[in-house]
Amino acid sequence: MKDEGGRMKATDLNDDSNLEPIHSTVVSGPDVPSSSLRILLWDIDGTLIHSLRAGGYKEYMIPAVEHVFGTAGQLAQMRVSGMTDLQIIAEALQDEGFSNEHLSERLDQLRERYMLEIKRVTGNGVKFFEVLPGVRELLEKVAAHPRYRSALVTGNIEPVAYWKMGLVGLSDFFTLPGAFGDESHNRNDLPALAAERINRLLQVNLEPYQFIIIGDTPNDIACARHFGARSLAVGTGRFYSEEEILNCKPDAWLPDLSDIELVMKTLAEL
Repeated sequence: MKDEGGRMKATDLNDDSNLEPIHSTVVSGPDVPSSSLRILLWDIDGTLIHSLRAGGYKEYMIPAVEHVFGTAGQLAQMRVSGMTDLQIIAEALQDEGFSNEHLSERLDQLRERYMLEIKRVTGNGVKFFEVLPGVRELLEKVAAHPRYRSALVTGNIEPVAYWKMGLVGLSDFFTLPGAFGDESHNRNDLPALAAERINRLLQVNLEPYQFIIIGDTPNDIACARHFGARSLAVGTGRFYSEEEILNCKPDAWLPDLSDIELVMKTLAEL
């Protein structure tokens, strides 16, 4: 099902019956002026959750790509943190004769197969993902705060993003339409897509600085800067050191999201 902003609702894709509809209101709870509103745009992997095995995504992504294109190219050897799924697949197949146009033509087929494979691998009752420290409590805190609303801006394709959130019980926190890795080869494009949908849904005209991108990679910081959003980088990713992240000059950096009051103070200063 789609929300009023034209995106899938943030819910387990198998069951959206218990999710409240999204209405065109600026915030839940006490009203605040739109100028005071801040939209939190969340990355998923390395920010909200980890797979229990490094590189676990390859267990479902490789067979999906092989089924659709006949080969996974260089995917098994790639390090893909911070990339969109379209970018990952394009780079994996670049030596196999597949253009971006070929990917676009088979995108629906890829989405369908990707979902079959991730459900096969992660939907068998065995724990595959874990929520990172402080994340659930922080999402509860910001959901109760009139200044904040949350959406996903992630390299995952849209149905996979919501499947992951459903598996770990975080779906209901993301009430606004986001942007996803099946929409562009370039992560820099995603914040503007999300902002356009959110402004349309809420019937406001939020400025780029009213969006805060929270992520664990240089690409999260870069896409925030490209759009004009604020960036909060976290040190919970697997691939980048504190020094590497700080060299990218995020607006704020935290080692993790476990200190809820510190995170809320940091957000208030952005």
